[in-house]
Amino acid sequence: MKKSLLGIATSLIVLPTLSYADSPYFSFKDGDGFKRFSASIGWLHAMPQGKANNVNVNTSIAEGTTAKVGEVSKDAVLDAAVKDSNPLLYGALQLLPLETLPSGLSGTSTINGLSNWQADGTGLEADDVDTVGMMLNYHFTDHVSLEVKAGIPPKVDIKGKGDIYAPLSGSADTPLGSIDLKKDIHITDLTQGGKAASVRAWLPAAELHYQFGKSGVNKFRPYVGVGVMYAYFNDVKLNSGIESDLVAAGHMIQNIHDGQAGAALDGKTSSADPRVKVKTTDTFAPIATLGATYDFNENWFAAGSVSYSKMNNEAKISVTDNNTGKELINAKTKIDIDPIITYVGVGYRF
Repeated sequence: MKKSLLGIATSLIVLPTLSYADSPYFSFKDGDGFKRFSASIGWLHAMPQGKANNVNVNTSIAEGTTAKVGEVSKDAVLDAAVKDSNPLLYGALQLLPLETLPSGLSGTSTINGLSNWQADGTGLEADDVDTVGMMLNYHFTDHVSLEVKAGIPPKVDIKGKGDIYAPLSGSADTPLGSIDLKKDIHITDLTQGGKAASVRAWLPAAELHYQFGKSGVNKFRPYVGVGVMYAYFNDVKLNSGIESDLVAAGHMIQNIHDGQAGAALDGKTSSADPRVKVKTTDTFAPIATLGATYDFNENWFAAGSVSYSKMNNEAKISVTDNNTGKELINAKTKIDIDPIITYVGVGYRF
């Protein structure tokens, strides 16, 4: 009985293996006039075609928030105040022989515009990049194959576009009267330093290819392919100048929470310990390829291809108070990568 069971078990293991080996499509043996496996290595150049998308910003300051102003420089008040809303008060503030208004004169402010906004004319774009590419192929037939492509993960520079401003509006209520407020507060210049950030990109892909011509007959054999690419990004490093600007913006928001709206206008440090974090999303994207191989002999060949992938992901930037864990600012933007990828390499069939 044990021998019978052993024989049945052995048959269940061996038969699929024999069937697999005898298959005209799945085998480790050479096909009819062609070799099953090939590998190539070469130069890979990626040229992103996508354009920048506006940055969307959210903060923890709700619309209509009322906050004490506290001490504030007179210049900051005059810069933010709408003169035509109360010319008499504006003129009186100009004549005050004070550089800093005490909390007794500054009163309270009602704040709008900082809850969420879209920063027009801003965004992020990926720069061109070069790396070593590697292609592995398994040939089901002389014409149809599966290719897995990858490369040494390169560092990609992310270029910034435009300046981000916070569109402050509202009003100030003082013992001397009320006056409207309106000011676009500069947050950061995304173009500073030549790049907004850098990131390491992992971009493996798998494609089904159809190759024209016949092995051993045609040295030059064009092919077409379609498949899917997976994009994973890590080791994100933000430009230090932008990071410092975002820390200052975090202090601005916390000062309002602290009842020190005047300190927010003056750009002073708050009770918070703002920390900036940057994340990018992973993504799958379709990819299409047009390429060709040229045989030097039975084993060695040259390969070249041009691919296009309709790819995008999202960058998320948060500013959090390290003391409390409270999120002060959250910004996100879509990055259209849409790369054209060229490849030139040398390969070996086995």
